[in-house]
Amino acid sequence: SLLPQLINCGQRCDCTEHDLAKDRTISRLREKLHSLLEQTKKAEPTKPLKPPLPTIYVITPTYARLVQKAELTRLSHTFLLVPQLHWIVVEDSPHRTGLVSEFLSHSGLAFTHLHVATPHERKLQEGDPSWLKPRGAEQRNEGLRWLRENIRSQEGGVIYFADDDNTYSLQLFEEMRWTQRVSVWPVGLVGGMRYERPIVEQGHVVRFHTGWRPSRPFPLDMAGFAVSLRLVLANPEARFDGDAPMGFLESSFLQSLVTMEELEPKADLCTKVLVWHTRTEKPKMKREEAMQKQGLGSDPAVEV
Repeated sequence: SLLPQLINCGQRCDCTEHDLAKDRTISRLREKLHSLLEQTKKAEPTKPLKPPLPTIYVITPTYARLVQKAELTRLSHTFLLVPQLHWIVVEDSPHRTGLVSEFLSHSGLAFTHLHVATPHERKLQEGDPSWLKPRGAEQRNEGLRWLRENIRSQEGGVIYFADDDNTYSLQLFEEMRWTQRVSVWPVGLVGGMRYERPIVEQGHVVRFHTGWRPSRPFPLDMAGFAVSLRLVLANPEARFDGDAPMGFLESSFLQSLVTMEELEPKADLCTKVLVWHTRTEKPKMKREEAMQKQGLGSDPAVEV
Protein backbone atom coordinates (compact mmCIF):
# COMPACT_ATOMS: atom_id res chain seq x y z
CA SER A 1 0.00 0.00 0.00
CA LEU A 2 2.99 2.33 0.50
CA LEU A 3 4.40 1.97 -3.00
CA PRO A 4 1.33 3.31 -4.87
CA GLN A 5 1.31 6.29 -2.54
CA LEU A 6 4.98 6.94 -3.21
CA ILE A 7 4.40 6.76 -6.94
CA ASN A 8 1.37 9.05 -6.86
CA CYS A 9 2.98 11.51 -4.48
CA GLY A 10 6.13 11.57 -6.53
CA GLN A 11 4.44 12.91 -9.68
CA ARG A 12 5.46 16.46 -10.55
CA CYS A 13 2.73 19.06 -10.57
CA ASP A 14 2.11 21.51 -13.37
CA CYS A 15 3.33 24.45 -11.32
CA THR A 16 6.93 25.59 -11.34
CA GLU A 17 7.37 25.11 -7.56
CA HIS A 18 6.91 21.80 -5.72
CA ASP A 19 4.35 21.56 -3.04
CA LEU A 20 6.43 21.47 0.18
CA ALA A 21 3.74 19.48 2.01
CA LYS A 22 3.85 16.82 -0.69
CA ASP A 23 7.65 16.61 -0.46
CA ARG A 24 7.42 16.14 3.29
CA THR A 25 4.82 13.36 2.80
CA ILE A 26 7.12 11.59 0.34
CA SER A 27 9.99 11.83 2.78
CA ARG A 28 7.93 10.40 5.63
CA LEU A 29 6.65 7.55 3.48
CA ARG A 30 10.16 6.70 2.35
CA GLU A 31 11.36 6.62 5.95
CA LYS A 32 8.44 4.40 6.93
CA LEU A 33 9.08 2.03 4.01
CA HIS A 34 12.75 1.80 4.94
CA SER A 35 11.81 1.05 8.55
CA LEU A 36 9.38 -1.66 7.50
CA LEU A 37 11.99 -3.30 5.24
CA GLU A 38 14.49 -3.33 8.12
CA GLN A 39 11.93 -4.91 10.44
CA THR A 40 11.16 -7.57 7.84
CA LYS A 41 14.85 -8.48 7.55
CA LYS A 42 15.12 -8.83 11.32
CA ALA A 43 11.92 -10.85 11.60
CA GLU A 44 12.97 -13.34 8.86
CA PRO A 45 16.69 -14.02 9.23
CA THR A 46 18.29 -15.99 6.45
CA LYS A 47 18.16 -19.68 7.37
CA PRO A 48 21.21 -21.80 6.58
CA LEU A 49 20.59 -24.39 3.89
CA LYS A 50 20.04 -27.88 5.27
CA PRO A 51 22.25 -30.61 3.82
CA PRO A 52 20.33 -32.99 1.54
CA LEU A 53 19.02 -36.13 3.21
CA PRO A 54 21.18 -39.19 2.48
CA THR A 55 19.24 -41.86 0.60
CA ILE A 56 18.42 -45.07 2.43
CA TYR A 57 18.82 -48.01 0.04
CA VAL A 58 16.78 -50.92 1.40
CA ILE A 59 17.61 -54.35 -0.04
CA THR A 60 14.80 -56.88 0.42
CA PRO A 61 15.08 -60.50 -0.71
CA THR A 62 11.70 -62.09 -1.44
CA TYR A 63 10.37 -65.37 -2.78
CA ALA A 64 7.05 -66.71 -4.07
CA ARG A 65 4.67 -67.98 -1.39
CA LEU A 66 1.05 -67.45 -0.37
CA VAL A 67 1.80 -64.56 1.99
CA GLN A 68 4.32 -62.79 -0.31
CA LYS A 69 2.03 -60.03 -1.55
CA ALA A 70 0.62 -59.47 1.96
CA GLU A 71 4.15 -59.13 3.38
CA LEU A 72 5.28 -56.74 0.63
CA THR A 73 2.12 -54.65 1.03
CA ARG A 74 2.66 -54.21 4.77
CA LEU A 75 6.33 -53.39 4.27
CA SER A 76 5.69 -50.90 1.48
CA HIS A 77 3.24 -48.96 3.63
CA THR A 78 6.00 -48.45 6.19
CA PHE A 79 8.47 -47.37 3.52
CA LEU A 80 6.02 -44.83 2.07
CA LEU A 81 6.37 -42.89 5.33
CA VAL A 82 10.18 -42.73 5.12
CA PRO A 83 11.60 -39.80 3.10
CA GLN A 84 14.39 -40.35 0.58
CA LEU A 85 14.15 -44.15 0.47
CA HIS A 86 14.97 -46.38 -2.51
CA TRP A 87 13.67 -49.95 -2.33
CA ILE A 88 15.73 -52.68 -4.03
CA VAL A 89 13.56 -55.79 -4.23
CA VAL A 90 15.38 -58.96 -5.29
CA GLU A 91 13.34 -62.02 -6.15
CA ASP A 92 14.65 -65.54 -5.58
CA SER A 93 13.67 -66.49 -9.10
CA PRO A 94 15.22 -67.02 -12.56
CA HIS A 95 13.02 -64.15 -13.83
CA ARG A 96 10.92 -61.24 -12.57
CA THR A 97 7.44 -62.43 -11.66
CA GLY A 98 4.29 -60.65 -12.74
CA LEU A 99 3.00 -60.40 -9.18
CA VAL A 100 6.02 -58.49 -7.87
CA SER A 101 6.41 -56.39 -11.04
CA GLU A 102 2.79 -55.26 -10.89
CA PHE A 103 2.95 -54.68 -7.16
CA LEU A 104 6.04 -52.46 -7.34
CA SER A 105 4.71 -50.43 -10.26
CA HIS A 106 1.75 -49.37 -8.10
CA SER A 107 3.63 -49.05 -4.80
CA GLY A 108 4.35 -45.31 -5.06
CA LEU A 109 7.97 -45.95 -4.05
CA ALA A 110 11.28 -45.36 -5.82
CA PHE A 111 12.35 -48.93 -6.53
CA THR A 112 14.65 -51.27 -8.42
CA HIS A 113 13.38 -54.75 -9.28
CA LEU A 114 16.03 -57.47 -9.57
CA HIS A 115 16.09 -61.26 -9.57
CA VAL A 116 18.55 -64.09 -9.04
CA ALA A 117 17.78 -67.71 -8.23
CA THR A 118 19.35 -69.47 -5.24
CA PRO A 119 21.29 -72.56 -6.42
CA HIS A 120 19.40 -75.77 -5.69
CA GLU A 121 22.06 -77.08 -3.29
CA ARG A 122 21.65 -73.96 -1.12
CA LYS A 123 17.86 -74.04 -0.98
CA LEU A 124 15.98 -75.26 2.05
CA GLN A 125 14.03 -78.42 1.27
CA GLU A 126 10.55 -79.26 2.48
CA GLY A 127 10.68 -79.96 6.20
CA ASP A 128 14.09 -78.32 6.76
CA PRO A 129 14.28 -75.94 9.74
CA SER A 130 14.67 -72.28 8.71
CA TRP A 131 18.07 -72.01 10.42
CA LEU A 132 19.67 -74.95 8.58
CA LYS A 133 21.11 -72.90 5.69
CA PRO A 134 21.76 -69.18 5.15
CA ARG A 135 18.92 -67.60 3.19
CA GLY A 136 18.93 -64.62 0.88
CA ALA A 137 22.72 -64.42 0.39
CA GLU A 138 22.54 -64.41 -3.41
CA GLN A 139 19.71 -61.86 -3.41
CA ARG A 140 21.52 -59.47 -1.06
CA ASN A 141 24.70 -59.79 -3.13
CA GLU A 142 22.69 -59.00 -6.26
CA GLY A 143 21.41 -55.81 -4.61
CA LEU A 144 24.99 -54.87 -3.70
CA ARG A 145 26.08 -55.53 -7.30
CA TRP A 146 23.42 -53.16 -8.62
CA LEU A 147 24.49 -50.41 -6.23
CA ARG A 148 28.15 -50.77 -7.19
CA GLU A 149 27.33 -50.59 -10.88
CA ASN A 150 24.78 -47.78 -10.76
CA ILE A 151 25.57 -45.41 -7.88
CA ARG A 152 28.52 -43.00 -7.87
CA SER A 153 31.00 -43.42 -5.06
CA GLN A 154 30.76 -39.78 -3.94
CA GLU A 155 27.03 -40.00 -3.27
CA GLY A 156 25.98 -40.17 0.37
CA GLY A 157 23.66 -42.88 1.54
CA VAL A 158 23.17 -45.93 3.70
CA ILE A 159 22.35 -49.57 2.92
CA TYR A 160 19.92 -51.61 5.02
CA PHE A 161 18.91 -55.24 4.57
CA ALA A 162 15.20 -55.47 5.39
CA ASP A 163 13.52 -58.87 5.19
CA ASP A 164 9.93 -58.75 4.02
CA ASP A 165 8.47 -60.32 7.18
CA ASN A 166 10.02 -58.09 9.87
CA THR A 167 8.34 -55.14 11.60
CA TYR A 168 10.05 -51.72 11.53
CA SER A 169 9.59 -48.53 13.52
CA LEU A 170 9.83 -45.33 11.47
CA GLN A 171 12.34 -44.01 14.01
CA LEU A 172 14.76 -46.75 12.99
CA PHE A 173 15.30 -45.21 9.56
CA GLU A 174 16.15 -41.79 10.96
CA GLU A 175 18.57 -43.45 13.39
CA MET A 176 20.47 -45.12 10.54
CA ARG A 177 20.35 -42.31 7.95
CA TRP A 178 23.62 -40.58 8.96
CA THR A 179 25.68 -43.77 9.36
CA GLN A 180 29.40 -43.12 8.82
CA ARG A 181 30.59 -46.75 8.63
CA VAL A 182 28.37 -49.38 10.28
CA SER A 183 25.61 -48.52 12.74
CA VAL A 184 24.00 -51.08 15.07
CA TRP A 185 20.97 -51.42 17.39
CA PRO A 186 18.88 -54.07 19.19
CA VAL A 187 16.50 -56.48 17.44
CA GLY A 188 13.44 -57.80 19.25
CA LEU A 189 12.03 -61.36 19.25
CA VAL A 190 15.10 -62.99 17.76
CA GLY A 191 17.31 -65.98 18.54
CA GLY A 192 14.80 -67.42 20.99
CA MET A 193 15.16 -64.30 23.17
CA ARG A 194 13.15 -61.15 23.92
CA TYR A 195 15.89 -59.21 22.16
CA GLU A 196 19.52 -59.32 21.11
CA ARG A 197 21.66 -56.20 21.28
CA PRO A 198 25.16 -54.76 21.37
CA ILE A 199 26.36 -53.83 24.86
CA VAL A 200 27.72 -50.28 24.95
CA GLU A 201 30.19 -48.86 27.46
CA GLN A 202 31.46 -45.28 27.28
CA GLY A 203 29.89 -44.87 23.86
CA HIS A 204 31.50 -47.95 22.29
CA VAL A 205 30.27 -51.48 21.59
CA VAL A 206 32.24 -53.87 23.82
CA ARG A 207 30.27 -57.13 23.51
CA PHE A 208 26.87 -58.53 22.54
CA HIS A 209 23.83 -59.75 24.46
CA THR A 210 22.92 -62.92 22.59
CA GLY A 211 22.00 -66.46 23.57
CA TRP A 212 23.91 -68.29 20.85
CA ARG A 213 27.61 -68.23 19.95
CA PRO A 214 28.51 -64.78 21.33
CA SER A 215 32.07 -65.49 20.15
CA ARG A 216 31.04 -64.95 16.53
CA PRO A 217 32.88 -61.96 14.96
CA PHE A 218 29.58 -60.05 14.72
CA PRO A 219 26.74 -61.84 16.54
CA LEU A 220 24.12 -59.58 14.95
CA ASP A 221 20.81 -60.24 13.24
CA MET A 222 20.49 -59.03 9.64
CA ALA A 223 17.96 -56.43 10.84
CA GLY A 224 20.37 -55.04 13.42
CA PHE A 225 22.80 -53.02 11.33
CA ALA A 226 23.16 -50.58 8.43
CA VAL A 227 26.24 -49.85 6.31
CA SER A 228 27.49 -46.64 4.71
CA LEU A 229 27.07 -46.67 0.93
CA ARG A 230 30.52 -45.13 0.48
CA LEU A 231 32.07 -47.87 2.61
CA VAL A 232 30.51 -50.60 0.49
CA LEU A 233 31.51 -48.94 -2.76
CA ALA A 234 35.08 -48.55 -1.50
CA ASN A 235 35.23 -52.27 -0.65
CA PRO A 236 34.09 -54.18 -3.74
CA GLU A 237 35.07 -57.52 -2.21
CA ALA A 238 32.53 -57.23 0.65
CA ARG A 239 29.74 -59.76 0.12
CA PHE A 240 27.65 -62.39 1.87
CA ASP A 241 29.05 -65.92 1.84
CA GLY A 242 26.23 -68.29 0.95
CA ASP A 243 28.32 -71.18 2.30
CA ALA A 244 28.89 -69.54 5.69
CA PRO A 245 28.18 -71.74 8.74
CA MET A 246 24.88 -71.28 10.50
CA GLY A 247 24.73 -67.84 12.16
CA PHE A 248 27.82 -66.51 10.41
CA LEU A 249 26.19 -64.91 7.32
CA GLU A 250 26.22 -61.39 8.79
CA SER A 251 29.81 -61.79 9.97
CA SER A 252 30.92 -62.94 6.51
CA PHE A 253 29.85 -59.54 5.17
CA LEU A 254 30.84 -57.23 8.03
CA GLN A 255 34.28 -58.56 8.90
CA SER A 256 35.86 -57.00 5.78
CA LEU A 257 34.23 -53.61 6.45
CA VAL A 258 34.53 -52.73 10.13
CA THR A 259 35.91 -53.67 13.53
CA MET A 260 33.83 -53.93 16.68
CA GLU A 261 35.46 -50.75 18.00
CA GLU A 262 34.25 -48.84 14.92
CA LEU A 263 30.58 -49.81 15.29
CA GLU A 264 28.21 -46.86 15.80
CA PRO A 265 25.60 -47.63 18.49
CA LYS A 266 22.17 -46.14 17.76
CA ALA A 267 18.74 -46.28 19.46
CA ASP A 268 19.84 -44.59 22.69
CA LEU A 269 23.11 -46.51 22.89
CA CYS A 270 21.36 -49.74 21.94
CA THR A 271 18.76 -49.60 24.73
CA LYS A 272 15.63 -49.28 22.53
CA VAL A 273 14.07 -51.91 20.29
CA LEU A 274 12.96 -50.38 16.98
CA VAL A 275 12.79 -53.51 14.80
CA TRP A 276 11.23 -56.91 15.49
CA HIS A 277 12.05 -60.24 13.89
CA THR A 278 8.42 -61.20 13.32
CA ARG A 279 7.19 -64.04 11.12
CA THR A 280 3.83 -64.51 9.48
CA GLU A 281 2.17 -67.85 10.20
CA LYS A 282 2.09 -70.16 7.20
CA PRO A 283 -1.54 -70.38 6.03
CA LYS A 284 -3.22 -73.78 6.29
CA MET A 285 -4.86 -74.72 2.99
CA LYS A 286 -6.60 -77.99 3.88
CA ARG A 287 -10.08 -76.76 2.94
CA GLU A 288 -8.75 -75.21 -0.26
CA GLU A 289 -7.09 -78.50 -1.22
CA ALA A 290 -10.26 -80.45 -0.44
CA MET A 291 -12.37 -78.11 -2.59
CA GLN A 292 -9.87 -78.32 -5.44
CA LYS A 293 -10.31 -82.09 -5.48
CA GLN A 294 -14.05 -81.49 -5.94
CA GLY A 295 -13.41 -79.00 -8.72
CA LEU A 296 -14.59 -76.14 -6.49
CA GLY A 297 -11.26 -74.51 -5.68
CA SER A 298 -10.65 -70.78 -5.68
CA ASP A 299 -10.12 -69.09 -9.04
CA PRO A 300 -6.32 -69.10 -9.63
CA ALA A 301 -6.70 -65.90 -11.68
CA VAL A 302 -7.52 -63.98 -8.50
CA GLU A 303 -4.19 -62.75 -7.17
CA VAL A 304 -3.64 -63.19 -3.43
